[in-house]
Amino acid sequence: MNKPVDKDLRDPKLRRKAPLATRTDLKAAATKDITAAMNTILADVFALYLKTNVLDNDAEYVEPLDMLAELREDNMELAARFREAHNVCDEHRDVATASLIEVWIDETERRTWFLFEASRKGGATGH
Repeated sequence: MNKPVDKDLRDPKLRRKAPLATRTDLKAAATKDITAAMNTILADVFALYLKTNVLDNDAEYVEPLDMLAELREDNMELAARFREAHNVCDEHRDVATASLIEVWIDETERRTWFLFEASRKGGATGH
């Protein structure tokens, strides 16, 4: 038998103020801080995703090595934001979210390394 949906939970503004259905030892201020940090990361990841699939550079022509350098710098900034969010999670002892962020930091650092290596000019031997 389905439970009737409370009318208040259909309103997004009221839903934000509703207590969590899942109990946690994190305080309301902690969830607010962590949510703010994660929302910033979400916006950055989405922007980086768009930048990787849609050209947003207004220049008529961009050298391929310049594109790689720009993506590398963006990934470095993203890793820094991940670390800031990780600190917020550590401050509030949110191990689960911190663990996710650690994986994302690792993946971002791998992309940064790959973009660096791909943009290096090799010598006559190709190295």
